Amino acid sequence: MGLSFFLRGVLLVTGNLKRFKPGVDKRVHLLLSGFLWTAVGLFLLFRGGRWLVEAEEIWLILPALFLGSGKSLLILDNVAKNGVRRILQFGDNTCLGAVYSFRTWLLVLAMMGSGFFLRQTSLPRTLLGCVYAAIGWSLFLSSRLAWRAWLKGNVGKVTGT
Repeated sequence: MGLSFFLRGVLLVTGNLKRFKPGVDKRVHLLLSGFLWTAVGLFLLFRGGRWLVEAEEIWLILPALFLGSGKSLLILDNVAKNGVRRILQFGDNTCLGAVYSFRTWLLVLAMMGSGFFLRQTSLPRTLLGCVYAAIGWSLFLSSRLAWRAWLKGNVGKVTGT
């Protein structure tokens, strides 16, 4: 009796919670993906650039952009393509938080924690500025793949996007 009552209660609560799920269309997921990559990329790029300006080493932005371009083209473009492919496989009304997999959300939290840790160290802001600018530029540059899929209203497969 007790277990049956509990299970019915759980089903009732979870069934009612589904109506609050922020389910959206694939295009909204593509928009959100592009926006997040762009926003975080610009944030890191400008923060790193500001540290380089404050250290009067703005010239270091050039090697940072070069390294960031390499990371984008060699690593993050594949990640972005896989993310777009994943989104394009969604059904209708998929939860907004599914824009990234659970594993990716954990990676985002780990990267945020790493950034916090690095800012607490005694590493020179010049070095941190280069790292932040390179990562920011790579995210910003690779965001073009989600934006391209969103602009095209891409519902087919992603190949050489």
